[in-house]
Amino acid sequence: MNTLIFAFFRYFKQLFIITCMTLGMSGLALAQQAPDEFMQKLTNELLDMVRKDPALKAGDLQKIGAVLDTKLKPYINFQRMTAAAVGPAWRQATPEQQKRLQEEFKLLLMRSYSGALSQIKDNSTIVVKPLRQSSNDNELVVRSEIRGSAEPIPIDYRLEKTTESDSGWRIYNFNILGIWLVDNYRTQFSQEINAKGIDGLIATLSERNKSNSRK
Repeated sequence: MNTLIFAFFRYFKQLFIITCMTLGMSGLALAQQAPDEFMQKLTNELLDMVRKDPALKAGDLQKIGAVLDTKLKPYINFQRMTAAAVGPAWRQATPEQQKRLQEEFKLLLMRSYSGALSQIKDNSTIVVKPLRQSSNDNELVVRSEIRGSAEPIPIDYRLEKTTESDSGWRIYNFNILGIWLVDNYRTQFSQEINAKGIDGLIATLSERNKSNSRK
């Protein structure tokens, strides 16, 4: 009986090791997906969605929000983006304040991103440029352009390597027309926090988003 039990546990241990190795290798394969290829696939799918939906092309925030939630959300680290924009005050914010900040900042980013989407034409293409950094880096920049208008529209992405996305990568900053959005907002948010505190920043963002939605 002891021999049988020993054989069973030895078999179970071998099965467990093989399973872990298989899962580990699968995760490694995902993490090793080339970041520029990942962004080309993701942006091509987004471009196709915009072409098929006039509301997206017109910059409809409700539609863009739906796309972000269904298509892009798994590949965007909104919490990191918000924390970076808020700066040191993020660590002093309560969980509820952090949640509100993230919600309002997401709406603000949607507005900025919608401006780029509204420039997409039926003949537009998105070209992801060859990667300048090693795909082995944990963080890197992928540069792209929307072509088809008189002037190409540059949109760059800062990516982080992660195990929380099936692609192995997540976006944590956007550069639209030469402006990194998170960096740009950090200065504005710092001034607002110094003057009115975290709740004051939340109120300002909420009012700005409401005002934008009425335009």
